[in-house]
Amino acid sequence: MALTRFWGLFLIHIALLLGLCFAEDPFVFYDFEVSYITASPLGVPQQVIAINNKFPGPTINATTNNNVVVNVRNKLDESLLVHWSGIQQRRSSWQDGLLGTNCPIPAKWNWTYQFQVKDQIGSFFYFPSLHFQRAAGGFGGFIINNRDVIPIPFDTPDADITILIGDWYTRNHTALRKALDAGKDLGMPDGVLINGKGPYRYNDTLVPDGVDYETVNVHPGKTYRLRVHNVGISTSLNFRIQSHNLLLAETEGSYTVQQNYTSLDIHVGQSYSFLLTTDQNASTDYYIVASARFVNESQWKRVTGVAILRYSNSKGKAVGPLPDPPQDEYDKTFSMNQARSIRWNVSASGARPNPQGSFRYGSINVTEIFVLKNKPPVTIDGKRRTTLSGISFVNPATPIRLADQFKVKGVYKLDFPNRPLTGPPKMETSVINGTYRGFMEIILQNNDTKVQTYHMSGYAFFVVGMDYGEWSDNSRGTYNKWDGIARTTTQVYPGAWTAILISLDNVGVWNLRTENLDSWYLGQETYVRVVNPEATNKTELPMPDNALYCGALSKLQKPQDISLATSITGSRLKLFFTVLMIVFALLLLSL
Repeated sequence: MALTRFWGLFLIHIALLLGLCFAEDPFVFYDFEVSYITASPLGVPQQVIAINNKFPGPTINATTNNNVVVNVRNKLDESLLVHWSGIQQRRSSWQDGLLGTNCPIPAKWNWTYQFQVKDQIGSFFYFPSLHFQRAAGGFGGFIINNRDVIPIPFDTPDADITILIGDWYTRNHTALRKALDAGKDLGMPDGVLINGKGPYRYNDTLVPDGVDYETVNVHPGKTYRLRVHNVGISTSLNFRIQSHNLLLAETEGSYTVQQNYTSLDIHVGQSYSFLLTTDQNASTDYYIVASARFVNESQWKRVTGVAILRYSNSKGKAVGPLPDPPQDEYDKTFSMNQARSIRWNVSASGARPNPQGSFRYGSINVTEIFVLKNKPPVTIDGKRRTTLSGISFVNPATPIRLADQFKVKGVYKLDFPNRPLTGPPKMETSVINGTYRGFMEIILQNNDTKVQTYHMSGYAFFVVGMDYGEWSDNSRGTYNKWDGIARTTTQVYPGAWTAILISLDNVGVWNLRTENLDSWYLGQETYVRVVNPEATNKTELPMPDNALYCGALSKLQKPQDISLATSITGSRLKLFFTVLMIVFALLLLSL
């Protein structure tokens, strides 16, 4: 009996020790089956991309430093990559889900992503990055919560709500792709979706009968954290909730100075967290609106997303006109001034205990300067293309990072210009040569007629300035060098510039692109290659065992193995055996 008790206690101690070994950075697991389904978000049956038969896909919920494992089963009829927008993939651009770093997952194949959300918190989203597929869905939210030991700069909300907004076409993504390939514009979208659903029928003329709409259910006297993401194609949207203020608290991993907005412009690819207090009398339901910005509003009235905010004690349906959008048709500075008002909360802790503002970006010397200019589409070799500094990017058959790993020559050129080309535009695989631990200043100059948003993988950058006109060296006198917001996606207004600063401390190959999906598809992107001259696992993780091969290295690709990566299976097995040992030990103690 004593011996049995001894072994029971011994096994419990071993199990607890094993648990402690893996408790520091726990794993969260997801299985994604990506497939087509038929849905009618705007009342017209069409093919959309679903995850686990859901449109939009499930929200990934993780905590700072968690290891996230997502097994993707591609049931589409074309190749697939999933990009985790805003997830910095510290030391591992191998997991970024873009053509510069990853070979596509072939149709009918499985592939498993495994990455750590190292030193990050905040609101992000994921989406399919190939073949214009985001226009068909496949997107979902991605939440990174603070660790319990790190306080958040507001009272814990009563609930967390993800809201995905975006423009939408009733043509499927292959038809949209063919239109772009044929040199055509996509034209006005057919609507705006909120969480994959069409507008509430607030107007019998503009909204047909039978369209399913989103309802957000709340209780009075509570505070909710709304995580709002513009996952659309190319339309900036103004987000507002009737009779309610939106208290801005966080954007793309940075806590902001908290301030109320009656509405906020959310551009393509951007994410915001608002605190919503349900303090109204609930005489009726309330409209949630996402309407197109910087367009002819009389022509675009039907392109408006409308959902319903419903209190549990609501006394009736929402009626009457929608809350007004900003009245700034002839005031181009309103939206820019609103963007400038979004400031970094320098006293709040982010993913680490130290205040966000302890990183004094304004006192760091700039080592590299790039002026990136985009213009309206041009014709190159008979094809309609978009450019960045006169170069229309061509994705190589062999991903850049893979080519570096195997020393494949001629895949790309490290010759992206610091200033825009003065000659005719050209199509090239031209890459920015970033210096490891350098501090880069990038000026994004938008000489097109529509808003562009730019995203950079691998980093959060500091938005230090924006204004109308052409940027010049004198523009630096207007920079915010103290509390400019750190984020991953910033807008650049037409005929204007935005300046960002980036600390190049993350080794890898990182995509810098417009988030406007049509312009991205036509070549408005590049990559920044950041290499540590001293190769070490401390600054970049080894190539994953399950890496796919393509292009010049396609002969290295083995036939599909539907099993998960060994390291992932091992993690699950360790957890299983830990639990099994505890159960067995408890059985011994009960004897």
